[in-house]
Amino acid sequence: MTKPRGELAYQTVAMPADTNANGDIFGGWLVSRMDMAAGIIGRYRAKSRVVTVAIEKLLFLKRVYVGDTVTCYAEIIKVGRTSMTINMEVWTLSLQDESPKKVAEGIFVFVAIDDHGKPQAVDRE
Repeated sequence: MTKPRGELAYQTVAMPADTNANGDIFGGWLVSRMDMAAGIIGRYRAKSRVVTVAIEKLLFLKRVYVGDTVTCYAEIIKVGRTSMTINMEVWTLSLQDESPKKVAEGIFVFVAIDDHGKPQAVDRE
């Protein structure tokens, strides 16, 4: 069985309010969870505020259903002077099927910022 790449950064349950007109989980809801998880990992790495500057890749691989446990895994794959590139994977687990399924993946880029919103070095020491 394939395992998630990175560390668990966010976990939630997909709820009925998170659906699109077809009754599936809305893709934008999933992207916002990926962005939040990547931001959490970036914030801890930079020890400062971070902002999303790009989503370089985003693939939806499988449907997400109401009631699925949604887990976001993050791995920093590159650190620049002020930026971090973070690989994101989203996996789900349902009560009906005990094997986790990879449902989305993406590459998110964040920039570390200071209290005035200006870019600052990720490694300041």
